[in-house]
Parts: sequence; structure tokens; C-alpha cells
Amino acid sequence: MKGRLTRAAMILLAATGFGAALTAGGAHAASTQASAGKPIQLALIEGMSGPFADAGAAVERNLRFGVERVNARGGVTLADGRHPLELVVLDSKGSTEAALMQLRAAADRHIGFILQGNSSAVAAALVAAIDRQNAREPENREVFLNYSADDPALTNANCSFWHFRFDAHAGMRMDALADVIAADQSIKKVYLLNQDYSFGHDVSTLARAALAKDRPDIAVVGDEFHPIGRVKDFAPYIAKIRAAGADAVITGNWGNDLTLLVKAAREQGLDTKFYTFYGNSLGAPAALGEAGVKRVIAVADWHPNVGGAASDAWYAAFRARYPAAQDDYPVLRMEMLVEMLAQAITKAGSAQPEAVARALEGMHFKGDESDFHPMWMRADDHQVIQPLYVMQMDKQGTSGVRYDNEGSGYGFRTVLALPAQRTAPATVCKMKRP
Repeated sequence: MKGRLTRAAMILLAATGFGAALTAGGAHAASTQASAGKPIQLALIEGMSGPFADAGAAVERNLRFGVERVNARGGVTLADGRHPLELVVLDSKGSTEAALMQLRAAADRHIGFILQGNSSAVAAALVAAIDRQNAREPENREVFLNYSADDPALTNANCSFWHFRFDAHAGMRMDALADVIAADQSIKKVYLLNQDYSFGHDVSTLARAALAKDRPDIAVVGDEFHPIGRVKDFAPYIAKIRAAGADAVITGNWGNDLTLLVKAAREQGLDTKFYTFYGNSLGAPAALGEAGVKRVIAVADWHPNVGGAASDAWYAAFRARYPAAQDDYPVLRMEMLVEMLAQAITKAGSAQPEAVARALEGMHFKGDESDFHPMWMRADDHQVIQPLYVMQMDKQGTSGVRYDNEGSGYGFRTVLALPAQRTAPATVCKMKRP
């Protein structure tokens, strides 16, 4: 980690339970001994192999970090005492069919908590399957905790009592980006390029609606979809963007599809702005390099340069656990998911999924007494409400960029900070509760 922590951050890191770093030698191993009861298992169903395996590995690191921190404090409290959490990793290979098979395997093991997020299509299939499972086998129910699947329908028309989303959905992210786009008068033409599945189509639809509302003078000069996870060379797409004369690209691409896209832009010398949902994600800043400086804009619930002692301490704890540069991809909401789940289990005094789901509804969570990243789970639709940040890529060491991403020498500065209350969307969810 290249940036230095403030003295206050180091004090908080040492003194608070939320900010305490796990030492490299044995704290995370010893943490499992702090809770003597039978472990409460959490099934992570994610693509751990295939084209998005790196994204799956990053998810596992973040969730494992959260599990270890909860266990280091003694785990969760049930009627019979303390219990640790245990993360069980099930490889979906990025396939909906394989994900459903792993869901069945989790049900056979009576694992009541399912975690997934790296595909809205997979998430939708899991929600439908869990709804059926819970109706068919009420003694073997499951709760779905979603950390990244951003299709708005999951907490709107297709909302489920058994599904909770801990990420801002695509509409919430697009609204935040649109605020910045609307203020940039240099943008006259926009090209939309997205993955050809439900989330990519959502981004396209939402971008058109946001532009029509906030900047009707901007022309959409391209609206294209590409196969997800199968394009190896984005040069032809970059050529189309250049030929269209676009001043900016809006994309919801993630994983290898985003990395290869921005690599192609750098190699082709495309001089345009990229408004992204995940431009700060795995490998993207290093792939863009100098070409991304001041031209790549991203939106997220948190990033290392948010600032403040508590934020710095949390980041320091993550980097202490995962010091390798290639592992420097902390995702705060994933650890918050584990923290809120642990709080809900303790509140319910039970690991029974329905009781935990009812405890999660309406739950407010604060990281510590300094009000670091306040968030709450809205009961109406099970959509988490939390701050959002729009950020711009720049060199580490420039104003507002103390920390870089993955040792690349490039990081992000905040250009727009939206408090949680400003990000709350309308919903059409009509929740059916058991």
C-alpha cells in the first residue's frame, strides 16, 4: 500500500473492533477458535473458474475478510451461545445452470444463506428457485444475499421476501453518473456499449432515460451489445466509437469485458471519456494507464480515497489481510453484508432463515461511532440504501488521490459524494411475506 495512514487512523485501527486489522500471522486463524459452537455456513455461489474467475476470487477475498472479522469478535450469538460463521465456496463457472445445481447442493447441505452477485441473470434464476424451494420445503428455507447483481427488477417488479440486495442497483448508479454527465458541457455525443444480457440492457435503457431527462441535447450515436465473456478483441468496437465521433462512452461492463475494452481503447489511442459502473474494478486502472487519467469516471459505494480516519483504518485492515498488490480490490459493501447478516442473526437469536430475514428488514447499520458508511436495508423492497461516490481516475499523489489501485500508480478522486438519503430510489415492489 503506497499511501500513508494518518496517526488517527492507526490509533483507530488498533483500538476499535470495527477497524481492527487482522495480523498476517495468526489472528484470522485464531478467530475461528473464539467461537465454540457449530459454524453457521454461508454458501458463496460464484464463477470461480471460467472467464470471470478473477472477479470470483475477489468476491471470495472480500467476503472471507468479513467472516474473519466477525469471528475475531466471537462470531454470532444464538440461544445456545456463540457460533462462528463459515464461508463455503461453490463454483458456478459463471453459468446459470451450474449456479442452480450448486443451489441444490447448498439446500441438500441445509445451508440457509446463499451469497451471489456477479450476474443479474444468475441472480434472477436463483431468486425464482429459492422462492420455489422455500414454498416446497418450509423446513429447509434459504435467504439470498446479493452483493452485486444490479438489475433494478430484483427489488422492483420481481422483488422477493427472500432476496436482499446490498449494492446500489443500476438505476441508482446511473442517476449518480447522470448528475456528473449533465454538468459536463463538452459532451455532445455518447456511445452506449454494454454486455448482451439483462444488466447490460438495463444500463442502455437507463442511460437513454437519464440523458433525455438531464441532457436532451446529447446525441446517442451508438447503442450496441456484445456477447458477455466471449469477446477477446474489442478493437472493432473502439473503431466504431471513433467513427461515430463520440465524446463519451457509457458502459456497465465488468470483469474481463471491461478490462479488455479499456485495454483496446488505450492501444487504439481513443481520446474520449468513459463513464463506467466499474471503471475502478479489477485490472481496469492498470489497463488504461495514462490514457485513463481524467477520462475514466466510475461510480461506487466506497473507494479508498473517500477519506477520514475510519475509512483509512478499514482500508488498512483489508491491506494487512491481503498485502499483495493484485489483491488490492476491497469492496466495502461485501464486508458490510457479512456484518449486517451477523447483526441480524444475533438480533434474531436464531440462524433460521425466516427469522433472520425479518431481522434484516429495516435494519440500520453503522460501521462505528464515527458514522462511517451509514446504511440501511429498506423493508419495502429489500434494497440497501447507502452513500454513493462518483470518481475520476488520476495519478496517485495528485490532489485527492492518496491511494492507487492494485499497485498501478493510478487511483480515483471523488468528484461527487451523495449521502445515503440522496440515493434512495422509488420502488414498485409489492412484497409478499410468508
